[in-house]
Order: sequence, then structure tokens, then C-alpha cells
Amino acid sequence: MTFRPLHDRVLVRRVEAEEKTAGGIIIPDTAKEKPQEGEVVAVGTGLRDDDGDRIPLDVKAGDKILFGKWSGTEIKVGGEDLIIMKESDILGILG
Repeated sequence: MTFRPLHDRVLVRRVEAEEKTAGGIIIPDTAKEKPQEGEVVAVGTGLRDDDGDRIPLDVKAGDKILFGKWSGTEIKVGGEDLIIMKESDILGILG
């Protein structure tokens, strides 16, 4: 199954959280926070301005991004947990 976001929506795969702290302490699953970093899987075509011209998105598939803690909606596509969010929920693109 393929999924293509509409308009200014972005499909994101969350990166896995570290299981150890810098000091070597193993973090149990119940104490882990969901990571706020992800990789863009797919992007929509963009919004239209008042003249009907498309405004392209600033992110593209493959970009590593940082997003807000409560951003987006979690969905399951092809057995994989992904997040769909608006481009405005993205805080920035990582190097």
C-alpha cells in the first residue's frame, strides 16, 4: 500500500530513541520518551496561493527533521507506525 499526503501534509518516520544514556544507564521502555526527530517519507504537493499558484514545501523526502512533542497524528501504513503532520508543525531540518 502506498500513501501520498495531500496539500501541505508530510509523512514522517520517527527515529529510534537511544536505549542507553551517555553514562551507560539502560533506559527501560516504560521510561523512554518518544523521539522528536524523524525522517520525511513523503510530502504533499503544497498549498495554493490566492492566484491559484502552488507554493512548494520546504522539506522533501529523505530530510531529517525536528518536530514538536505533540505534533501530528500517528497512523499505521503497511504495518509501519508513521506520523502525518502539517509542514508548519516541523521546527527545522537537521544538517
